[in-house]
Parts: sequence; C-alpha cells; structure tokens
Amino acid sequence: MILINFLKANQRLLFRSLLIALLVIFILLSFFVLLEPPEYFDIHISEEIQEKQTPDLDIIMIWISWLGRTPVSVVMVALFALFFYFLRLKKEAVLILSTLLSGVLGLALKMLINRPRPSKDLVVLLENTKYQSFPSGHVLFYTVFFGALILIILRLKKIKYKMKIFLVTLCLSIIFFGAVSRVYLGAHWFTDVLGGFILGVFCVLLMGYFYVKNDTKVHGNEN
Repeated sequence: MILINFLKANQRLLFRSLLIALLVIFILLSFFVLLEPPEYFDIHISEEIQEKQTPDLDIIMIWISWLGRTPVSVVMVALFALFFYFLRLKKEAVLILSTLLSGVLGLALKMLINRPRPSKDLVVLLENTKYQSFPSGHVLFYTVFFGALILIILRLKKIKYKMKIFLVTLCLSIIFFGAVSRVYLGAHWFTDVLGGFILGVFCVLLMGYFYVKNDTKVHGNEN
C-alpha cells in the first residue's frame, strides 16, 4: 500500500525519469555503435539467429518484415486512421496518423549516425536494403505503431477484457518477431534493432502522455 501511494504521488517524476533514462540509453547506444566494431557483439548474435534459417522460415520472416516497408506502413496507418475516424474516435485517428513521424525521425537519425548495413561477407543477406543501419526503421515503426494501438486498446472501454489481452498480445508479438526478422534477414545488426525499440518506446510514452492528457475517464465510442 505504501509503495502504491508513493507511485501515485510521484507519477510525473517517475514518467519524466523514465523518458530521460530511455533517451540517455539511446544516446549511449548510438555512441557504442559508432565506436565499437560489430565483430565483438553483433556478428555473434546474427550468427546465432541465422543458424535457424530454413526456406519456410525465410518466407515467414520476409512477410513479417514486409509490414514495415514504407509504402505498406503508410497505407496501413491511413487505413487504421480512417477506421477510427469513421468510428468517431478522432483522437485515436490523430494518434495513429502521428506514428508516421517515426519514419522521418528514423531517417534523420540514420543520416546523422551513418552506420553501414551488414555486408554479405559478415552475414547472410536475404533482403536488399538502402539507407544506413542505425536505428532500425522497421523496428522503430513497429514499436510506435503497434504501441499506439496498444494504448488505444487499453483505453477503449467497450473492448472486452479477454479481447484486450488477445489484441495486446498480438501487437507485442508483431513487435518482437518484427525485430527478430530484421536480424534474421541480415538487414540489421542487433544493436540497430535495440536502438529502434528503445527510441520507439520513448516515442510511445510521449505520445501516450498527450493521448491520455485531460482524460477524466476511460472512453468508448463516445468521442
């Protein structure tokens, strides 16, 4: 009870501390990937994941990763935003549309950090890639987009509890397997994926703050 009261009394402080911690971790990771050759860490993880490659698993991973391609992700965001808009969930539609900004942020950081992609002499390449490697734009988008969906699912009152559990689990699974697929396909190093996830969580928390701000109750379709 004391712990719960402490957490309630210090929500803003804990939230800000978490945001700062994520930002600091991402900055430190950015310096790490710039200064440390991939041979000492990333290659080992890539080899472990790519040892499991099979033709069937290749197809599955390619399809999972397909959702993060720019044209596909833009269409997916637009469809979900329209879906929420027609349900009179305008706030949710705006939240979903805002996830497109993750692409701009990811591309800007790629250009700034300028880390090369994994090469065929180091890993098995199953996907043609462009732009730089860090952070993973796919994982950043997956985390932000499906993280935003999780916020909406948890916030909407009319979704039944069991359905909430199913949908949240599905979203988390896509984020996880989407991250694994990027290393499996040789498109990214593990640290690229980790960077995209950390930055994505930071963005989701920030978006979530504005999404629930001034809400006095959990709502349904009454927006």
